[in-house]
Amino acid sequence: MINISKSLESKLKDVSYAQKQRLSYIEFCLMFRGHLTRNDLVQRFEVGLSAGTRDLNLYRELAPKNLDYDSKQKKYFQTANFKPVFNHDARKTLVKLANNISDGFDAIGDINFPVDAPSQLNVPDIFIVAKVVQAILNNKTINIIYTSLSSGSKARDVVPHSIIDNGLRWHVRAYDKNTNSFRDFVLTRMSKVTIKADIPEVFQEKSEDHQWNRKIPLHIEPHPNNVKFPTAIAMDYGMTNKILEIEIRAALVGYLLRRWNVDCTEDASLSGGEYQLWLKNSKSIFGAENLAIAPGFQQ
Repeated sequence: MINISKSLESKLKDVSYAQKQRLSYIEFCLMFRGHLTRNDLVQRFEVGLSAGTRDLNLYRELAPKNLDYDSKQKKYFQTANFKPVFNHDARKTLVKLANNISDGFDAIGDINFPVDAPSQLNVPDIFIVAKVVQAILNNKTINIIYTSLSSGSKARDVVPHSIIDNGLRWHVRAYDKNTNSFRDFVLTRMSKVTIKADIPEVFQEKSEDHQWNRKIPLHIEPHPNNVKFPTAIAMDYGMTNKILEIEIRAALVGYLLRRWNVDCTEDASLSGGEYQLWLKNSKSIFGAENLAIAPGFQQ
């Protein structure tokens, strides 16, 4: 969390609730997209051009080193000296990004919503998240210092295209120039991210990630051996005729099956109360990534 200095805190106390929203949005765009225009404010909040100008001027007064104006492009860009005025919680921000809620309003903290969830051990650095999101939105390559279990810490050039919540931790889906393949990188294992100027090649882009673009149908049922009252499980998952039919990206199949503890054996042979679901069409997932973590699946 970034603490606000007392001088900034006093200035924000005199600012209206609506204007705090707009100031937070300005910062959110600078931090996660890297740029914004006055028209972004006008369209997002349906305010006049003069109001948008006042908001930008006030933000510049609060944080003069955070943005530069490019008169040719008519855009405000994040500077190298950028330091947030508002607090940005990593968990809340990732949820907002995942659900296309991009107003950055979690920065203000004037409202405490009566919603809670089990705590996560895995909390990514918000500045790492911001750089990765910027790179994705602006189609850029990034250099990362990444620590893996097999090779320790080293620099990698990757082309990210998506951020994924696998239920336990956040991953970045990216083309890895070191291995010339699309892979998942754990966000918390990135200790440094630098956005590079070079534009990715076509074969490094999201459209060429076949595991990402391939959709696999899953037919999931209440476990035939471990569940005494299958109707209860059908109600839990909104099943129709006691079957849940969904499509999921091949790159994410293993994560989902492990998260839900779906028995992937052909004969539903896994025992234990944790296995309340069974994958009826297990053959359909052949060739998908991360199947080593799918309960009971054998290639």
